Amino acid sequence: MAAVADAVVVLDIDQRVVQWNRGAERLFGWTLTEVIGHPVPMVPDDRKAEYHAVLERVRVSRPISVTTRRIHRNGGLLDVRASFNRLTDVHGTMVGWVCVFHPHTLTPAESELEQLHLAERAHLVRRLTDMMTDISAGHDVEEILDRVVSGLTELTGADAGGFSLIEGDSLRLASVARLPRKLLGHRTELRRSLLGELLASGRKVLLASDESRPLQDLLWADLDGLRTVALCVCDVRGRPYGALYALYRRRRISHVELEMLELLAAHAGIALGNAMAYQETVRQRAHEHAIVEASANGIAVLDRWGRVRKWNRSAVELTGRERSEVVGRPPPFPSPTEQGRPLRHRMDNGRWLEILVTDIAGTEERVVDFRDITPAKELEEQKDLFLATAGHELRTPLTVVRGLSSTLTERWEQLSDEDRRCYLELIADRSERMARLVENLLLGVEAGKGQLPVRVRPCDVGEALRGVYAAFRPLAVEHELELRMPERLPPVLADPEATDVIVSQLVENALKYSPDGGTVTVAVEVAEDQVAIVVSDEGVGIDPVDSGRIFDRFVQGETGDRRRFGGFGLGLHIVQQLAEAQKGQITAHPNQPRGTRMRFTLRRFSGQRDGSGGRVESSARGDGAGSG
Repeated sequence: MAAVADAVVVLDIDQRVVQWNRGAERLFGWTLTEVIGHPVPMVPDDRKAEYHAVLERVRVSRPISVTTRRIHRNGGLLDVRASFNRLTDVHGTMVGWVCVFHPHTLTPAESELEQLHLAERAHLVRRLTDMMTDISAGHDVEEILDRVVSGLTELTGADAGGFSLIEGDSLRLASVARLPRKLLGHRTELRRSLLGELLASGRKVLLASDESRPLQDLLWADLDGLRTVALCVCDVRGRPYGALYALYRRRRISHVELEMLELLAAHAGIALGNAMAYQETVRQRAHEHAIVEASANGIAVLDRWGRVRKWNRSAVELTGRERSEVVGRPPPFPSPTEQGRPLRHRMDNGRWLEILVTDIAGTEERVVDFRDITPAKELEEQKDLFLATAGHELRTPLTVVRGLSSTLTERWEQLSDEDRRCYLELIADRSERMARLVENLLLGVEAGKGQLPVRVRPCDVGEALRGVYAAFRPLAVEHELELRMPERLPPVLADPEATDVIVSQLVENALKYSPDGGTVTVAVEVAEDQVAIVVSDEGVGIDPVDSGRIFDRFVQGETGDRRRFGGFGLGLHIVQQLAEAQKGQITAHPNQPRGTRMRFTLRRFSGQRDGSGGRVESSARGDGAGSG
């Protein structure tokens, strides 16, 4: 080695340098210490496919000598004559390659042959480039594989070809050319396949002929007269994705054909990677689009000029503006100037929106997320109103209690027995009123949680109605209170105490919201499966718009001054919860010609008995609006 003038490089079976003589140091510039144990450093990128093809061709056949180019350590290009031969041990087993290089100046005849060779190679490379340009225009992986395999026979002169995909520990035949279509989908174990052998060796290409191994057991034996199989690993995104196979009926193929196979596999990997990236982008956009469209929040994407580019379904519902109305225009509301700081805005339709923005880095776009906070805003306003109302409602009787108690304390001896008794009665009356207000507050809290205690059992609703009538008749000084019901009523499934509270509240409201007097009627209607209690008055009535809202907490149906009638706006909310807890129902209707009609229905008791002979009873707890 030391005495040979030419550059001699010895490679092991993994194509790593194990010997690098002084001639190689002089020719290429690298020392043995720098290259030993590594792949050779002097092969240009555009000659690597040729280099791999030559080594593989030598591995299975005879020595090859080619005129080629190599790189000097200083970056210059060298024209060299390279000879490659097998390196075997004493048993004839191949253990590597011996490569001999010397500078070479072409003779005129050699130059002409080289020019012909380069022209042929250039033609194949141009054809490969044109082919891959067409193939890369597609975005479907299966279509790309079919086009690559179809072009394989033209570029490599193969009689047939195919592409197998790596799927876990197996290979699946995904595309074929000039082979029966019935082979598609065939699977084989990766470890025992030719590709498994190629991956284990660390090489790029593998050449197998019937001279070195039997091919009839392979799937490719469907090609009549199969003599040689050439395959190359196809990497996608830096990882083995599959292999491209070229099948020949002849035993001898040139290193140029192997070179074209590797170049085609490399270009195919790029095209497949691009197609997969495109499909991943499409899937990601579809995923994002589905999330955006499914979001309950309104979502808009604004361009750098603040114009809407995207407008999801919830944005349409929240603003009432269709996509065609807003795309290409500014959004129909202001945007916050800073990220993370929400802006509240009231739309023309009365809806309140809370708006947040997030800038998209690198695109100068903004994502605007907005949601409906109208219920929260209304609740906030209701709470403020409730605090003001509670203060007013409690302050009036408390002022009386404080004033009278102070008077009694300071002037007890000066007051007559009659005055003292009158003051104490007033204090008791106002204390009772405050107790009722506090009790309503507590019931309102329990109703809001759906935790009103109700015990449903068969009962006589007539008894409860007569009790309410007797209690309110003395209070109806300016009204005429009437009770209309049949002499005999069927039993109902209800809670007598809860029913008493419901009817009492309805009668109290009827009296309160009839400031000019009139008739207040409590009537009973009996149907096949239910009993309805209807409380009618001739008062101020309700706006049809409020017929559903009056059962909400802190809401009163009167649209005028709330202080005109007082109260927390909790009565009807409690009534509704108590009714629904009994599986009943309560509704509000305008009365004709004026006033309000409240209809409360209960289920009739069918008289069914349980297995022990006793009547059926059940306990229920209010479970919030809609439990009936």
